[in-house]
Amino acid sequence: MSLKSECQGIHVDQSELLCKKGCGYYGNPAWQGFCSKCWREKYHKASPSINRQASNETDRVSKEFIEFLKTFHKTGQEIYKQTKIFLETIYYKRDLSIEEQSECTQDFYQNVDERMQTHGKVPSERVEKIMDQIKKYIVTRLYKYVFCPETTDNEKKDLAIQKRIRALHWVTPQMLCVPVNEEISEVSVMVVKAITDIIEMDSKRVPRDKLACITKCSKHIFNAIKITKNEPASADDFLPTKGNPPRLQSNIQYITHFCNPSRLMAGEDGYYFTNLCCAVAFIEKLDAQSLNLSQEDFDLYMSSQTSPRKQESENWVPDACLGVKQMYKNLDLLSQLNERQERIMSEAKKLEKDLIEWTDGIAKEVQDIVEKFPLEIKPPNQSLAAFDSENVENYKLPAPLQPQVYAG
Repeated sequence: MSLKSECQGIHVDQSELLCKKGCGYYGNPAWQGFCSKCWREKYHKASPSINRQASNETDRVSKEFIEFLKTFHKTGQEIYKQTKIFLETIYYKRDLSIEEQSECTQDFYQNVDERMQTHGKVPSERVEKIMDQIKKYIVTRLYKYVFCPETTDNEKKDLAIQKRIRALHWVTPQMLCVPVNEEISEVSVMVVKAITDIIEMDSKRVPRDKLACITKCSKHIFNAIKITKNEPASADDFLPTKGNPPRLQSNIQYITHFCNPSRLMAGEDGYYFTNLCCAVAFIEKLDAQSLNLSQEDFDLYMSSQTSPRKQESENWVPDACLGVKQMYKNLDLLSQLNERQERIMSEAKKLEKDLIEWTDGIAKEVQDIVEKFPLEIKPPNQSLAAFDSENVENYKLPAPLQPQVYAG
């Protein structure tokens, strides 16, 4: 088995990131390639659903929200009233899909924004600040019910992509033509930070905070590429991370549905988020042809029966990341244990087969002997009468001798 010298790698053309309607904003697979604005125009839906959530974080955010609104006096009171009514409405309408819940929430944000600017005459910079707090409060209250809801198959998709990434652990940046040299200590540190950021995303509740984690992760990766190449990185070089972030699909769907659409349609956050979506789609479709491998080699690598490379400890440069070295050692150890387990299972099955064959053979031999030498059971002979039997007349025996008295 050999890895071919040429590889196809990840290629993300700039045009693939943009809305397919041609409006100039970034598209998204969840919006069928459209940006949020164009998608809503094409597939408009309406109204809410959901419930309440009580937790320490919810209480903390609620208190912060009330304290924040106090500084706006009458406007703050009106905003709090509208927000409370919205949450109550959501609570009593739980039968709607996540898309409908998203539409309802986005419509509420838009209505509050317009009301503040037209009726409240609130300056635009203050409106943006208030809206950030409103969104933080609402999504925190609704998070338990709108993140990976039971009405969707997000959990199934999460497990599928996690299993897929785990199976692709053997794929290196070099196979994807991604210039990331982890033997450079600074690059190795960047990769570790990127993995930390993308994993941290799952612990955040506010969509913009999750989006910020993606942006930080992506920047670390691009910086790692820049250091390796000694020149700026491009979208074609993008590699999301070697980590396996939990609930990846659920987080992407949650950001898509409840983040401010303008953040996803344009700007730095939108660019990195769209790249991440493209990278996830690439991982899901990655096959032997993508890596210029034979189907046989690809299947062997995916089943962990073998690995395309095993790097021994003496080949590492002195300043290589200890964590990365340990990871590869662990992968090699797991591969060896897997091979041993497969051998044991193979031998156990062979032993089981041999025992069954031996038992069947013994049973057949016994049957053959029984058929060749059948056992004949004869009736017992008539038993002879005992000498001391009472039936003595047939034997004509004399009477027993009697003792005589000697007279003399």
